[in-house]
Amino acid sequence: MKMVVAIIQPDKLDEVRQALVDAEITRITVSRVAGHGRARDLELYRGQEIVPGLSPKVRLEIAVNDDFVQPTVDAILSAAQHGSGVIGDGKIFVMPLEMCIRISNGEQGGDAI
Repeated sequence: MKMVVAIIQPDKLDEVRQALVDAEITRITVSRVAGHGRARDLELYRGQEIVPGLSPKVRLEIAVNDDFVQPTVDAILSAAQHGSGVIGDGKIFVMPLEMCIRISNGEQGGDAI
């Protein structure tokens, strides 16, 4: 089992959700977040560097069985890019998921996903 976490631009959420549904990935969690990455627009104001502001982003969390990791990543990649890709399109993280437990009936592991 893996946890796929993607940080994307808010305007791409509907396209990414549709791409995931088309890839038969239907269980996702969506959160509104803010942050900044590699784009560094350091400005000088009265001789001091100003830290870049935080940009609104969307965080997707998707728990998947191992067979669905690549289709999930491919769906996000295909739908989250602006054109051929620009700085700020986001990132995808794939992490091991030790355990998943369905609260309603106590199912555990891959069946609970």
